Amino acid sequence: MNTALRITVFAAALAATFGTAYGVGDTVGTITPQPKGGHAMRHASDGGHDDMASMPGMPSMDHDMAPGGLEVSKDGYTLALKTSRVAAGRQTNLSFAVVRDGTGRNVTAYEREHGKELHLIVAARDLTVYRHLHPARAADGTWSTSVELPRAGGYRVIADFQPKGGEPLVLGADLAVSGHYTPAALPGHSTTAEVDGYEVTLTGTPVPGRATPLTLTVSKDGRPVRDLQPYLGAYGHLVALRSGDLAYLHVHPTGEPGDGATTPGPRVSFAATAPSAGAYRLFFDFRHEGKVHTAAFTVHATGGADGH
Repeated sequence: MNTALRITVFAAALAATFGTAYGVGDTVGTITPQPKGGHAMRHASDGGHDDMASMPGMPSMDHDMAPGGLEVSKDGYTLALKTSRVAAGRQTNLSFAVVRDGTGRNVTAYEREHGKELHLIVAARDLTVYRHLHPARAADGTWSTSVELPRAGGYRVIADFQPKGGEPLVLGADLAVSGHYTPAALPGHSTTAEVDGYEVTLTGTPVPGRATPLTLTVSKDGRPVRDLQPYLGAYGHLVALRSGDLAYLHVHPTGEPGDGATTPGPRVSFAATAPSAGAYRLFFDFRHEGKVHTAAFTVHATGGADGH
């Protein structure tokens, strides 16, 4: 390996701190500005509004809101990582807490969203590694989960949660993974992904400042999959990360199991708004035959709401 490429994580972490675009991680495409820093889109049944004229049934959005995951502290809460560095290729216990500013106490009461109190995303800054995890919470408010990260470099840990009685929040913190680091290019644009014997096709392209329909179609052995299983209360989940800063959006699908209108495949539909032009990485989680699979896509948002 070229010596110039054998960069330590310390260097990668410094680069991440100063905003350098390279690093390790899987960034997702299409991001929607988030109300109060939390979920940018919510099911109507979750309390969302249905006044977006161009997208019936989808909530309105304040396009002045920034996407989530870019701040370690917001609205009186801080994401405090107890594990700051792990070794590449080794199973590690990742622990953290959400701390209430002013008191220094860990938050111990949360609202449940899609069957979980907290969703955790761990992504390499070059968007080559992605994990969607559901850690366990101890009585003192400390969260922990086992994770194995295969590549060294800078990562972003993103916590998506809602404190009991509070507003949804998405907070992010940096994580260093030690080992020899080789920069990786963002995977090229693609509308088809193969994972675990499945083929997933993406239809639709995000547009900055405008809600855009995105449809994921799942097939296996050339046949449409019509018996997707609910996963966290839906037939699919889509997470989007913007290349460079890993701005985050957890997009909810249109419809849900048991609503009398949504079928269990082969298509799962979403709507999302990119906050800016640029490259995004999309991660689509779906469950079939008792296993969860993740299909990844790179997309490029261009133009704007006015068509320019």
